[in-house]
Amino acid sequence: MSTQHPTIEDPELGILSRAETTLDDGDVVTHDWYSGALTVDGRELEVMIDGADIDAVGALIPRVHAVVADLDGIRRRASEAIITHFSDGDPSPTELEEGAGDLVLDTLEITDDATVLHFTDSCGRHFPEGYWPAVHLGVDGQIGEVTVEG
Repeated sequence: MSTQHPTIEDPELGILSRAETTLDDGDVVTHDWYSGALTVDGRELEVMIDGADIDAVGALIPRVHAVVADLDGIRRRASEAIITHFSDGDPSPTELEEGAGDLVLDTLEITDDATVLHFTDSCGRHFPEGYWPAVHLGVDGQIGEVTVEG
């Protein structure tokens, strides 16, 4: 554990550490967020918590716990929001169900003012390669914005 960038050990989330990227030339870039991973339904879910200050990040952990506790419901609401947002009309229950199966939650991002769920289009039919849908929830848990990121 680095004294400059201590880790956070959480009984539910595991070890969260300051995110780093090693560049091709060997230089290491330290990011302004902490990251970790959870295993959900046999898949790894990346958890990103915005902030370089360990106390500020620690203050966001209760929200991460709340989201993880209701992950199935939040994931379903988010996938329905994506399918509805990008549909030409009102999607049928079958389209919502198929979309929920096609969209795989990969990353949960927590910031001071939002929770962002990043999805992968597992079948490649909904979004161009290199782009993924994201759903932004307010701190109240309500869906605010649906975006495509790349």
